[in-house]
Amino acid sequence: MADNARAKKLADLIREVVAEKLQRGVKDPRLGTHVTITDTRVTGDLREATVFYTVYGDDEDRASAAAGLESAKGVLRSAVGRAAGTKFTPTLTFVADALPENAKTIEDLLEKARTSDAQVREVSSGAQYAGDADPYKKPGEDDDEDAAAE
Repeated sequence: MADNARAKKLADLIREVVAEKLQRGVKDPRLGTHVTITDTRVTGDLREATVFYTVYGDDEDRASAAAGLESAKGVLRSAVGRAAGTKFTPTLTFVADALPENAKTIEDLLEKARTSDAQVREVSSGAQYAGDADPYKKPGEDDDEDAAAE
């Protein structure tokens, strides 16, 4: 079992090598320049690596990029093996990163909350309190009301 520092260093190396190879070495037109490697994680035994990526474009571009990455997996693994110089080259698994979709969902929810806050602020701008300005009784006021009632 390798330590976490070694796994982290290998993950960083894999991310750099895969990104460089996609940019300059792989001639697949499905990949192009719209694929970005966002993160890489390596298991503790250094046998498997998960590479997270995003694709700039629509669903068709994402599907073609996923097929392109699967077909280029062997070339990318060979490049990682040459750069890492380890006894065993980790197998690569490509996973589409959900970060952009999550960020868009959060932005939509925040915009909805801003709109709702603006509506509440607009409705309450001319509103007045339902009772007195200070609805709480003070200790001296109870004595005054009791004396007036007698």
